[in-house]
Amino acid sequence: MTDRKELRSLTTTDKAHDPIHPGEILREDFLVPMGISAYALAKAIRVPESRIGEILKERRAITADTGLRLSRYFGLGEHYWTRLQESYDVDVARDALGEQLDDIEPIAAA
Repeated sequence: MTDRKELRSLTTTDKAHDPIHPGEILREDFLVPMGISAYALAKAIRVPESRIGEILKERRAITADTGLRLSRYFGLGEHYWTRLQESYDVDVARDALGEQLDDIEPIAAA
């Protein structure tokens, strides 16, 4: 599990890789190796199964509410999942902005 997490931290600066959705991390690094179904996870953290399903399909973001529940269940820090989501969102926005971002001149220091 550590190797995949280290790889994910590199993707924020490595343009050769697509941003990695937190749903992929949840699926591949937690649920599959632990043999936990989406239904079992949803029941354990008391959310609709559809919410977990959409996250796993990478169609839904992990909110603060869901992130806290996941962190509690897996014994992780409270911000683990929301930081993954924020990193993903920033990577997607950076890719979408492309050269427009480069065209913005930083303000000169006073």
